Amino acid sequence: MAEEKKVSDEQMALNINLDTTPVLYTDNVLITVNPDGVVLDFCQRLGTTNQIRVVSRIGMSREHAKKFLQSFETIIAQSEGKLQTGSGKITN
Repeated sequence: MAEEKKVSDEQMALNINLDTTPVLYTDNVLITVNPDGVVLDFCQRLGTTNQIRVVSRIGMSREHAKKFLQSFETIIAQSEGKLQTGSGKITN
């Protein structure tokens, strides 16, 4: 068990094949949650219509979703030149 923790704490090397891994634009996200997990449907609006198309679906456990949310908030705050304080407030 300690060995698993050690491996998970090491930084992973990210390998992206830009020819086969496109960036998909999204302007809508539909979130479905149940006791077993979370599904994120990333969608695009179709022109000026009232229709949207799902471009990607991502599923994860509830525990993973909580970790994702914490990391996402931290990254967004850092990208805006803000630091997270222990009080839960985001400050410059």
